[in-house]
Amino acid sequence: MAAEEAEATSSLENIELGDLVDSVLASYRRMTMPTFQYILFIVVPSVVFFLATVVTVFVVSLPTFLTVPIPMLGLLAVVTAVMYPKIRQDQRRTRMENRFHLFVTHMTILSTTNIDRVEVFRRIGAEEEYGPLAEEARRIVQLIDAWNQSLDDACRMRADKVPSDLLADFLDRLAYTINSGESLESYLVTEQDAIIRNYATSYEGKLENLQVMKDLYLSMVLSVTFALVFATVLPILSGTNPTMTVSSVVVLYSFIQIGFLYAIYTLAPSDPLWYFPEERTTRTEWKLRVSTAVGGLLSALLVVVVLAVMLGWTGIESDSVPLPLYAALPTTPLLIPGIVARSAEERVKDRDDAFTSFIRALGSSETARQTTTTRVLESLRDKNFGSLTGLVDDLFKRLNLRVDASQAWRHFTSDAHSYLIQKFSEMYLVGRQMGGEPKHLGELISNNMSEVLQLRQRRSQAASTLVGVLYGITAAATFAFFIGLGIVDVISGLGIDFSNSAFNVGTLINTQVYDLELIEYLLVLTILVNAVLSALMIRVVDGGHKINAYIHFVVLTWISAVIGSLTLELVSSLLSV
Repeated sequence: MAAEEAEATSSLENIELGDLVDSVLASYRRMTMPTFQYILFIVVPSVVFFLATVVTVFVVSLPTFLTVPIPMLGLLAVVTAVMYPKIRQDQRRTRMENRFHLFVTHMTILSTTNIDRVEVFRRIGAEEEYGPLAEEARRIVQLIDAWNQSLDDACRMRADKVPSDLLADFLDRLAYTINSGESLESYLVTEQDAIIRNYATSYEGKLENLQVMKDLYLSMVLSVTFALVFATVLPILSGTNPTMTVSSVVVLYSFIQIGFLYAIYTLAPSDPLWYFPEERTTRTEWKLRVSTAVGGLLSALLVVVVLAVMLGWTGIESDSVPLPLYAALPTTPLLIPGIVARSAEERVKDRDDAFTSFIRALGSSETARQTTTTRVLESLRDKNFGSLTGLVDDLFKRLNLRVDASQAWRHFTSDAHSYLIQKFSEMYLVGRQMGGEPKHLGELISNNMSEVLQLRQRRSQAASTLVGVLYGITAAATFAFFIGLGIVDVISGLGIDFSNSAFNVGTLINTQVYDLELIEYLLVLTILVNAVLSALMIRVVDGGHKINAYIHFVVLTWISAVIGSLTLELVSSLLSV
């Protein structure tokens, strides 16, 4: 039985390795640069560099701590050169799949208008925001225009070239449908449910991956926390330089957090919440900029005040305030931009929730009354759409003053500051201008946006769980950091003379190797780095504005500072008795 399990495991590993090799070879075939040229100019030099690092280790007399890192650097260069085409292809595939549901929805709306199906691809290819998806649409149009291919043949040809299985399957089925005589509109409308289900499955899978990363992060941080405690306490017995051991663990701790931040950034769903127009600066943008400037200036002022107190330039005793509190005090004004951004973000979320009802009511009313958007908005402006009500009223006023419809809707989406509202409003406007049925457009947009908002609620729950974990691990890690420092501080301050005893205890207890003030500075630096990176992790997971991270940064810093100060005081009071 054990032999069968071992054989099954071995075969599974061989299959996974074979799949990896096949995917790497496929990425080489899809490169714009010829494979032979890439190997000659990129891979071969990296292999030569690796061999040179190995030879260097054996020929040149190097310190022990450099004998391993140098060949590892060369090996990293080889692995990077070999895997770069696959990494580039995976990035392209991820960008495709992140915008695929919006891409198909946009195509569906265009297909319901009075334009032919090739023009649908031409127009969707002009939307640069879709990135690689727009590029594929342009290539399909190019095959039709320049090479006189039919639409189904062009779709089939590109399906064999794209790195995304989702897009390849979509193009294959589209080619078969068109070849069988079905219209593009009917195909895309029936595909909506399947597309949004695939998107939801991918979205939820990424959230589950974040859950795994959270558990892994928790275990790694706890391990490094114990390592930092040992690095602080053990030198009192070994006599090694504690500053070096603590510094090494602090650097390791920082690199681990940076690595997890990058991993979370890679795994998190790409679903932007905010939209900022390039052509105008809105009132919300001005508030964010002014509040950030005010918070930054006040923080800089408090830094100067804290330095003046610590250097003795004032009448305040520098020892009257614990060092961790000195680090936390200058961060406090950053709450100002954080609170402003949080308030604005809540309004954006409220507008997203209200937009589904608004766009459905707008489309249904236009179809029922057979009238213009302006006349329908005249009645809708009096209805309660929450945070969106004022913007609906402004949209009506602009349209009623005969402002260009595109310009009026652009101001509407700019003031809403919502990425989804901007995209779906643009789709609705284009669909109406090209003769699409308003009710059908409104229902299509409302259904798709509702699905995305439900996924965002699950993301918000995942972000809330991460907030609790990071706050808890920060408090526990800070307590562990400073309890080790407190123990060493108490032992160093006992002042007992061990030289007259029968057994020379001084050979076992080495307090003279400690620079406690420097180690305390290192620990304070650690809690600041932890607060910065933890706040950025939260921001990446919740998908909000970057300024929101200021709130978590300040709170995490104050939690660490208070716990660190209380821990030092507690250890001193307990062990000094």
